[in-house]
Amino acid sequence: VQFVESGGGLVQPGGSLRLSCATSGFTFSGYSMNWYRQAPGKEREFVAGISWSGGTTYYADSVKGRFTISRDNANTVYLQMNSLKPEDTAVYYCKAPGTAPYNYWGQGTQVTVSS
Repeated sequence: VQFVESGGGLVQPGGSLRLSCATSGFTFSGYSMNWYRQAPGKEREFVAGISWSGGTTYYADSVKGRFTISRDNANTVYLQMNSLKPEDTAVYYCKAPGTAPYNYWGQGTQVTVSS
C-alpha cells in the first residue's frame, strides 16, 4: 500500500492550494479516503473524508465551507483548499481506513500559510 501526497507549498492567507494523493496497492474504488494534517507540536487530526463512491463527504468543523475533497477513477484523491488561514499550516496526509497499519503514513505534503 502506498500514499503519495503532493501539491503543498507556501501561500498567503486567503489563497488556495490543491493537494493530490496518488494511491496504490489496494482496490481504490472499494475504500473511503481521508485527509489528515499535523501541525508542529500538535497531534495529527482528521480534515476531510469521502466515501468509496464519492457520494458522501465529511469535514472537520475547522475547514467546512473552505475545503473540498474529491476523488477520481485513477486512484487519486484531492483536497481543494480555499480561503487558507495561518492555522491551516501543517503537513497533510491521506489514507484509506483499513488498508494499512495505524502508524503507516505517506511522506505528506507541507502546507504553509503565511504573509
